[in-house]
Amino acid sequence: MRYDLVIRSRQAVLPDGTGAAAVAVSGQAIAAIDGYTAPFEADRDIDLGDLALLPGLVDTHVHVNEPGRTEWEGFTTATRAAAAGGVTTICDMPLNSVPPTVSVAALREKQTAATGKCWVDVAFWGGAVPGNGDSLRPLHEAGVVGFKCFLLDSGVPEFPPLDEAGLRSALGSLAATDSVLIAHAEDAAEIKPASGRDYGSFVASRPPVAERRAIEKVVAAAAATGARAHIVHLSAAECVALIAGAKAAGIRLSAETCPHYLYFAAEQVPDGATEFKCCPPIRDAVNREALWRGLEAGVIDCVVSDHSPCPPELKSPGSGDFGTAWGGIAGLQLGLSAVWTVARRRGRTLDDVARWMAAAPAALAGLPAKGRLAVGADADLVAFDPDEEYVVDPARLEHRHPVTPYAGRTLTGRVRQTWLRGTALLGAETRAPEGEPVGRLLNRG
Repeated sequence: MRYDLVIRSRQAVLPDGTGAAAVAVSGQAIAAIDGYTAPFEADRDIDLGDLALLPGLVDTHVHVNEPGRTEWEGFTTATRAAAAGGVTTICDMPLNSVPPTVSVAALREKQTAATGKCWVDVAFWGGAVPGNGDSLRPLHEAGVVGFKCFLLDSGVPEFPPLDEAGLRSALGSLAATDSVLIAHAEDAAEIKPASGRDYGSFVASRPPVAERRAIEKVVAAAAATGARAHIVHLSAAECVALIAGAKAAGIRLSAETCPHYLYFAAEQVPDGATEFKCCPPIRDAVNREALWRGLEAGVIDCVVSDHSPCPPELKSPGSGDFGTAWGGIAGLQLGLSAVWTVARRRGRTLDDVARWMAAAPAALAGLPAKGRLAVGADADLVAFDPDEEYVVDPARLEHRHPVTPYAGRTLTGRVRQTWLRGTALLGAETRAPEGEPVGRLLNRG
């Protein structure tokens, strides 16, 4: 048999471990996997040598903001950043776009806005807000990968939060379809107003107890309904034990954290450096260590970006006021390098990173063709140099706005090439997307 593409690597990250292998592609899917020197015949045969071959990453937490706030990001720039960072599938969050994805009509409007612009594959979350209970099943049937809710003010008026009764009602509705509800879990009653340039004061305004109280509500509602629930962007490591206990009790709960919580610590954040602001906040180094231990123990299931950009004038007001700056970090292109930089020092492997950033997010979103190098899976592949170091230059980022807390940081591990369903996306010299967008819009399953 003759294949369209064969990629060989002495470090192919396969579901059963890393080793020398050849991955053969026919059409848009992986057709065969064999030893490194397997005598496959192909139109193109690429030998990566000691470069690692990873499955394309799946980032289930991306705010694209189109339509309605396209000046904040947009499908073109978000998916270019994803491709440059080794992410071959993103799941777009339902809010910050206008309209938010809380009805089938809004989903169709977003899909129309995305058509022809996507460099990687894109799936969509629906939203659960007060008053849209009758839209949850139709959205599920229309193919959203699950539903996002907030348990406190979201920051945008068109996406209000669920109260405790609304949370339980939404989970009860979703139990019948086995769809997952992902929750921004902070309790407004535990949060204080924030203002000024002092980062320590901002962190203190959103204490760990705010996360714990909200997660307790999610756990109770999931236990009562039997539904699937997921905690997004876990920051407070003291909640790891709570999540572990819920899982041990058979409650269908999972959790994610983000590269910025695993890479940065509050001690590194200068006063007035609002590019570091996110909610919940980056906490201290002791907390970071405990988050890593929760991830390594399997309590935290996956690592995704929570890419939430905005225009520079909203993110970095001249005053450096943490109270007025937009809370969100643009990290979609840098997540793999940021996580690997720390994971490698901790003795973790690329198998771990692929599980945290590809396989587990794909499972969360119900995308079985994504996140693994396996026969029958989409040929979403990443050539990755695990040894190359580079200094982050914001001017080389593909995000719409070059505002990032990673500016000037030295990271380890760099994407050399990204293939989406067998199509190479990055120019050999630029390592940036070239050609025409080939991404598809995905439905769950």
